[in-house]
Amino acid sequence: MTSRAETPGLVCAHHHLYSALARGMPAPPRVATNFSEILELVWWRLDRALDGEMIRWSAMLGALEALEAGTTAIVDHHSSPNAIEGSLDLVAGACAEVGVRSVCCYEVTDRNGPEGATAGLRENARFLREGGRGLVGAHACFTLSDETLERVVGLSEDMDAGVHIHVAEDALDSAAGERLEHVARENWLLAHCVHLDRPLTGTVAHNPRSNMNNSVGYGRPARFTGTVALGTDGIGGDMLEEFRIAYARLREDDVTATPETPWAWLEGGWKLVPEALQDTVLWSYEPMDPWNLAFTPGVRPLEVRVAGEVVLENGQPTRVDAAEVRARAAEQQARLFARL
Repeated sequence: MTSRAETPGLVCAHHHLYSALARGMPAPPRVATNFSEILELVWWRLDRALDGEMIRWSAMLGALEALEAGTTAIVDHHSSPNAIEGSLDLVAGACAEVGVRSVCCYEVTDRNGPEGATAGLRENARFLREGGRGLVGAHACFTLSDETLERVVGLSEDMDAGVHIHVAEDALDSAAGERLEHVARENWLLAHCVHLDRPLTGTVAHNPRSNMNNSVGYGRPARFTGTVALGTDGIGGDMLEEFRIAYARLREDDVTATPETPWAWLEGGWKLVPEALQDTVLWSYEPMDPWNLAFTPGVRPLEVRVAGEVVLENGQPTRVDAAEVRARAAEQQARLFARL
């Protein structure tokens, strides 16, 4: 009989593992005052500075932290404009080394010119053709020309893989719904959808803490009739914490809401990575139900099994040395900060 202190592995439906090195990064040239400036002054500066070693160790650190939080599957959205080729192998390989499942994609965008867009498409295609588990990645409609969006959709259809794309995260991308309405499919993963003005086919990845951090507004994910899943948008891999934040944000908007709604969003991740349902996490607390967990911080996994293998025992990873991973990641973080 399954213990009430045990659950399947949790799923992070939208992650940016490369952001694991961003904590404490040098201040941008000036204070960002809106979402566009946050991208230009912070994240687009950071992703251009990444190289292979940084990519690998940021993914190792992010996967380790996810495992330590009971998350056994990560749907990652990667960007490294000056280190594109082979980058998805680095991310997937790091996750596999830690013992965490991954679904990877590379962010196609026109913001680095037509050659950058083509290189991103090529990396998605190479990874999928070589047997990698993934989706076709795209940044957001406001950085995609019609031609590039058409190529993303075409590659998705050719590879029989979904598209993982940011959708209407901020008002500046509010036209995304109109552009995607007739091309989105059931296997698409639509991140954010804060300012989405119409229903789209696919799974919505709700990232409440990131949306608050970027001051882009509340997307009211309860309005969507399809599957909603929870992601972190790169702010760690602790899905129980994200569930609690999702509930607090939902209650702020609707005082009649219950924890069962954001718990259903947490369960939405299993649609994306159904194998995680076969993983098991033994927790430090019981019962593991939404009404208790919404108000109980500090719940941690004691043991995690992925595909039958114990990959976390007594709170410690079995495949990697956690101290070494953190030390190597800190070295790469220092290199990254020097470039910034």
